Amino acid sequence: MRSPQAAATGRTAPAGRAAPASRERHLVELVDTAGTPLGAATVAEAHQAPGILHRAFSVLLMDGEGRLLLQRRADHKTRFPLRWANTCCGHPEPGQDVREAAATRLLDEMGLTSGELREAGRFVYQAADPATGRVEHEYDHVLIGQVRPDAQPLPDPYEVAEWCWAHPAELASETVRHPDRYAPWLDQVVRLGTQ
Repeated sequence: MRSPQAAATGRTAPAGRAAPASRERHLVELVDTAGTPLGAATVAEAHQAPGILHRAFSVLLMDGEGRLLLQRRADHKTRFPLRWANTCCGHPEPGQDVREAAATRLLDEMGLTSGELREAGRFVYQAADPATGRVEHEYDHVLIGQVRPDAQPLPDPYEVAEWCWAHPAELASETVRHPDRYAPWLDQVVRLGTQ
């Protein structure tokens, strides 16, 4: 069996884009465990230990063969760098529609569009990154979409180190055998997205 690293993998577009402005000063929506808005904080504030619960989204794209499009997070990410994750993640601004924010982030980060993104579920998780000391504490909306098998992502190299297609069963086995290679939220995103 092949791990995602050995699957059909594409490299990011050649460098040529200017470094994006830091997202650390962007605002995120603070919520309670039911998703009720409570206020706002910057990305940096929300991810300092022990973490402040805030709204997020995880996009998972699939092709007609049931494969999942994964990305390996760029090495300078402040949370879980160089770990494999779902197609893209992000935070809507306070009051922003989650699907709208996710569609924008998908285009910015992976260079892809995916017709309609459908919400597959929500979950709350908290995970500390041992490499950076930052903490994810998120009320995560899982959004799924379809993409053609021949789709060629054009990821932003400041966000994505590489990408691959993975079969769900193989991915499930790999995340158990090598959990340190994967983002801690990935298993739950895949579970909700492939039900």
